[in-house]
Amino acid sequence: MNEYTYPILFGITLGIIARFLMLKTDYRQYPTYLHGKIIHLALGFIAASLGAVAVPAIMEKEYTAVTFLTIAASQFREVRNMERNTLTEMDSYELVPRGNTYIEGIAVAFESRNYLVIFTSLLVTMAYLIWNIYAAIIVTVLCYFIIRKYMSGSTLGDIVDIEQAPVSFDGAGLYVDNIYIMNIGIPERQKEILKYGMGFVLTPKNFDVRSTIANLGQRQAILHDLSVSLGVYRDSGTPALVPLIKRDLDDGRIGVFILPQDKDINKALKVFQSVPVLENAIRMPSESKAQSKE
Repeated sequence: MNEYTYPILFGITLGIIARFLMLKTDYRQYPTYLHGKIIHLALGFIAASLGAVAVPAIMEKEYTAVTFLTIAASQFREVRNMERNTLTEMDSYELVPRGNTYIEGIAVAFESRNYLVIFTSLLVTMAYLIWNIYAAIIVTVLCYFIIRKYMSGSTLGDIVDIEQAPVSFDGAGLYVDNIYIMNIGIPERQKEILKYGMGFVLTPKNFDVRSTIANLGQRQAILHDLSVSLGVYRDSGTPALVPLIKRDLDDGRIGVFILPQDKDINKALKVFQSVPVLENAIRMPSESKAQSKE
């Protein structure tokens, strides 16, 4: 052993712990299977090792060793592809799919978390070598808060006002509040919808949010999370019972029609509030030069 052994081991250990903290199973139920978790923890070990070893390599003026970080970046891009392909295959068997935008967001998150592991290991190892283990512990705490910040983004409850709205029929037209959803002419299906259906209206808090919630990928993410958390009253081959979201073209509100197995309004509102705002769906039209005042 030499002077770098303990700092490297400390950095690798903290990097693996960081990856473990970021690898959680929630209502989205991914990853749940043991082998999937093992894959990500193994990749976390590789990322932590790269970050920890980079510091001694620089101190020993072995600058070529840092080029391994570029190789790691290409490998972690493959992690994104792996997650994208896996989730896309799984999505075809969902009663209410996630949608491509949601899948891409999850895949990017898995890739980026490996970079957070490298970042954590590198800083912890550097603090250990430059100062001492106590400084490394302080840096570890700071990295923990940074990880917590970048693990999650904004949620739907931050950008819209959510309220329950009545579900009704005008002839064959299904409405949530005054927002048209779809046309259903079969009386039996209309009875099922009135019995099991629930409606909600999401009102954007500002002009930018109108474009964000209008995104089809964001809408599909809302329907998927609601269906996972509350269940869904449908089976394959019943298109009339598919949950839908439609937009009021006048004011940008969206009407949400769902058929939950658990008709708990309070729970539904909590699920709405916790739906993530997808990065690929965020739009900022107010920041465009056309909107700026001279």
